[in-house]
Amino acid sequence: MGRMGISRHMKRHAAPTFWPLMRKDFKWAVKPSAGPHPVSRSIPLLVLVRDVLKYVERGKEARKLIAEGHFRVDGVVRTDYKFPVGLMDVIEVIDTGEFFRVIPAPTAYMTLIPVSREEGSFKLCRIENKTTVDGGHIQLNLHDGKNVLIRVSNPSKPSEDVYKTMGTLKVTIPKLEVVKYLPLQSNSMVIITSGRSVGKVGKLASISEGMGRHRKLVKIEGLKGDAIYTTLDKVFVIGVESPEIKLPKGVF
Repeated sequence: MGRMGISRHMKRHAAPTFWPLMRKDFKWAVKPSAGPHPVSRSIPLLVLVRDVLKYVERGKEARKLIAEGHFRVDGVVRTDYKFPVGLMDVIEVIDTGEFFRVIPAPTAYMTLIPVSREEGSFKLCRIENKTTVDGGHIQLNLHDGKNVLIRVSNPSKPSEDVYKTMGTLKVTIPKLEVVKYLPLQSNSMVIITSGRSVGKVGKLASISEGMGRHRKLVKIEGLKGDAIYTTLDKVFVIGVESPEIKLPKGVF
């Protein structure tokens, strides 16, 4: 294969283990484009269309469908077959009216679950960072690379700035209008995004003191009464008293 082919692809054995690929049958896999999610936490749109949704059997057929604009990701038509799709993204199949959300799943790391059109109109985004911009307004940097500007009438009033890092925004897509803020607090409903307990859901019980998200130990009360321990960077708030999103059967 020529240099152009190598630049567009990666070897299948090097692809993240949660990609549903037949690794011994073919040598190359699609390499995701630079985008809102890193390679280690995303799946190329082509792999979703061919190997997860199974609309077609061949990559060439998947590329054609994608190039023709049959799929939206977070409300935006994506024609790049290498576009990286990741955690909490919403995929719409325009022709069929189907909607799917990417959520963490035990062993598989990420999975697609079908959702209604109503639920497909919004997304949950974790706040990774926040900055003050001109005029004293607040810019929230989200886990999927998006930014939301929160306009405040008086920056000196803390009551207007309720948003904290590691909390979650429920936003419309694609306009990113804030519908609800889900704070990271005691009894918040959370899902674990990676590690041994990936995909498990429960209520936040406690957060230990520590330096940085990777060192803060979190205790979660599982839905079956079990205690789950992980680090703060792996926790994603999905609701206050109950989940804002549909979860796989048997989870909730």
